[in-house]
Amino acid sequence: MTVRLFASLRETVGAERLALDLPSGATAGSVWSCLPGVEDAAPAGTRFAVNGDWAESAAALADGDELALILPVSGG
Repeated sequence: MTVRLFASLRETVGAERLALDLPSGATAGSVWSCLPGVEDAAPAGTRFAVNGDWAESAAALADGDELALILPVSGG
């Protein structure tokens, strides 16, 4: 599976894409704990997209999927 990272998450992990081998039954939200250098849980407001479509954190993942993790942003 490929994971695309954006914003500060990209900087924290040090890559814009990662290839991960996930256990059977992995969900979009469970990928967070597999990211190198990331502690804690995904921040509130984190969005998930599986194969280009918005998805809930409970969305099941399969081999070959692409997951995008989009952190909430703020500004003014």
